[in-house]
Formats: sequence, structure tokens, C-alpha cells
Amino acid sequence: MSRGRKPILLVTGGARGIGAAIVRLAAKAGYAVAINYLHAANEAHALAQSIQQQGGLAFAIQADVSNEEDVVKMFKEVDQHLGTITALVNNAGIVDQKARVSEMHLDRLQKMFATNVFGSFLCSREAVLRMSTQSGGHGGVIVNISSIASRLGSPGQYVDYAASKAAIDTLTTGLAKEVASEGIRVNAISPGIIDTEIHASGGEPDRVKEAGPMIPIGRVGTAEEVANAVLWVLSDKASYVTGACIDVSGGR
Repeated sequence: MSRGRKPILLVTGGARGIGAAIVRLAAKAGYAVAINYLHAANEAHALAQSIQQQGGLAFAIQADVSNEEDVVKMFKEVDQHLGTITALVNNAGIVDQKARVSEMHLDRLQKMFATNVFGSFLCSREAVLRMSTQSGGHGGVIVNISSIASRLGSPGQYVDYAASKAAIDTLTTGLAKEVASEGIRVNAISPGIIDTEIHASGGEPDRVKEAGPMIPIGRVGTAEEVANAVLWVLSDKASYVTGACIDVSGGR
């Protein structure tokens, strides 16, 4: 795959849901896109092929973001296939079955934080090492996908997930201040209830249908609406925005 002059974006968990919507919109906006996946190989490769058929530049790359060796290898592969990244979206995340804190075990908590928090830290580290003007880079943008659950707490459902997203908010604030003078902007997008398959994976396939009437705007959101916010934050139109956590939640 030849190197281009396009801005280069890596989207973790980019094969489905919000991640795939970000990938599609970014490709249309002229980004060369690396689509990270863990298990969704068919979806990731089909998405990359679709972008290529439309004249875009994309490739799919398997890596477990909770595994440091995988993360380091993934960034090296992006370097080789596309060039040095200019943008990162930390989108990969998991949710577990609905449970009270009194029912949660260590294995669940370790898996949750390893993927949702440690993965974002590891990927951000590798991105900063490449983007920072202190390291000879040319700057860049990092967008973390958080959740309004970080403030609502998700009692009786996913307090562990909410806590992991609260950590993402703090990562966003701290890292943004840490690298602001190095040409890197860091922001978070905090979706509300979005119509994706993550709810079924958490044991609530009917959550989208049931939640709509309870949201101030009267419906759940779409992955494309979240992607639109991400692409704005990535763009030069948001050049003075860093350290922000922007809700895309219908007022929830």
C-alpha cells in the first residue's frame, strides 16, 4: 500500500457500531484510515474493501488494545502501511452483563479496565510518541470515546463500565494539558444511548426501544451522529478545542 499525503487516522474498535461510522465518515473526509478490530475480522476487512472501492485508502488490522505488545505492533504496522498517524480515536470498549457491584468479580473488573482504560492509555502513549513536536512529530489529535455513564454512574447496571469511562474523562483532561504545548489536542466525546449492538452484548437487546421515550429529545442517537461530532473535533474547525468532553446524548 503506497503512502499518501492524506491525514492518517487510527480507529480502535473500528469494525462495527460507532467505530465503523467514524471510519466511513473519516474516509469520505479524506483520511487514510487504519481499522482496528479484535474479533470482527469479516466486518473490518469488508469495511476496508468498501472504502478502497470508492477510491479511499484503508486497511484492517487485528490487535487487542489491552495487550501492550499488540498495541506496539499495531502502531508499527500503521507506520509501515500508511505512515505516521496524525489522528487517533480511542473507541474500543466493552460492557458486561447487567449486575450490581456486590455481584461483580475481579476477572470482570480487570477485563473491563484493561480494555476500556489501559487500552486507551497504551494507544495514546504510542500516538503521542509519534505526534509530539518534542519528539520530532508534527502534532495531531486524539479523541477518546467516553460515555455520559461516567457522570450518571449506571447504578444496578454497569457501575464498572461507568467508572471506566470516568477514567477516560480524567485521561482526556490530564493528557490534553500535558501535551497542549506539543501540538497535540485531546478531547472526548460522550455518547448517550446510541443504537448499536453493544446493548445486546450487555444482555439488554431491547434497551434502545425502551429508552427512547425517556430521553429529553425523545429518541436514542445514531452512530452517525456520534461520528459527526468526532470528525468535527478532529478537524481544524476545532483548532482551539482541547481538554473538552462533549456530550452527544439527546439531553440525557
